[in-house]
Amino acid sequence: MKTKILFQNEQDKFKITLKLKSIIKKAVKGTLRHEGVGYDTEISVTFTDNEGIRELNLEHREKDSATDVLSFPMYTFAEGDVPFEGECAELGDIVLSLERADEQSREFGHSFKRECAFLTVHSMLHLLGYDHETSEEDEKEMFAIQNEIMNEIGITRD
Repeated sequence: MKTKILFQNEQDKFKITLKLKSIIKKAVKGTLRHEGVGYDTEISVTFTDNEGIRELNLEHREKDSATDVLSFPMYTFAEGDVPFEGECAELGDIVLSLERADEQSREFGHSFKRECAFLTVHSMLHLLGYDHETSEEDEKEMFAIQNEIMNEIGITRD
C-alpha cells in the first residue's frame, strides 16, 4: 500500500519543517494501518492560520469562527461510496490551522507535535467515514479510536 501526501502551506506564522511533515505522515499512515486500508491512497494536507480556517469554516459549514481542523472527504463510505478496486483512492483534503493547534497544545498542556498528530488522526477518521457529530455513541467510538491510534503510533501526552 502506497500513501501519497500532498502538502500545501497557506500561512506564514509557523515554519513547515521536515519534522512537522514527518509527524503528519506518521499520523496518516498510522490511521490507515489501524483501519485496515489496504489500497493506495492520496491525501492533501493544507496548513493555514486561524483566519484562513475561519473563512473555510464559514464557506463550507456556515460557522463564522476559527476551528482547529477541517476535513473534506471524497467518499461517503457509510453510503457505500468506495474507491474502485486497484486504483489510488484520493481520500480527500485536510486543512489544519497551525495557529489553533499551537493555542490548543498550550491550553491542554501537551506538545505542538502531539496536537498536530491528534488533529491529523481526527481528520483522517473523518475522511474514512467517521462522524462524531451524529450521536453521542459515534462520538465516544471515534474518540476511543483516536486514542488507540495515538498510542499505536507512539505519540501520547507529552
